Amino acid sequence: MGTHSLRNRSALAVAGVLLAGVPTAFTALADDHHSAAPARGKPYIETRLLFGTARPDGGPAVTDRQFTAFVDKEVTPDFPDGLTVLNGRGQWRDAHGTIEKERSYVLVLLYPEAAAKGGGRKIEEIRRAYEKAFAQESVGRVDEQAQVDF
Repeated sequence: MGTHSLRNRSALAVAGVLLAGVPTAFTALADDHHSAAPARGKPYIETRLLFGTARPDGGPAVTDRQFTAFVDKEVTPDFPDGLTVLNGRGQWRDAHGTIEKERSYVLVLLYPEAAAKGGGRKIEEIRRAYEKAFAQESVGRVDEQAQVDF
């Protein structure tokens, strides 16, 4: 047997020993992960609505006071348990292909997964009401599943 053949056999033996331990190592890591504290919270849906403030007709932008009044009238009655409003700067391409940059609001709503069907309908009503009240082309919507604990 030549030196080259002996090196190949040694390399294969070392590789075999290393590979034999891989499933055990991954199993140990997986077991450690699963033995951690159970997931906290309950299943909720997180919906973010993206409200632009510039008016397509060139009228004055939606003010903080107008937006707060809108939330008080159109959102709070349907989501009285709480919500979050964030200020933002956004951009998007409108129906005419123009990139619009504007001040915006991000409304964050959390509601139990079990209430998703009714919540979804209410959210669509909120979107339509804002579009109508402030002559908006659209209101963006993002929905995600979440584990929520208060």
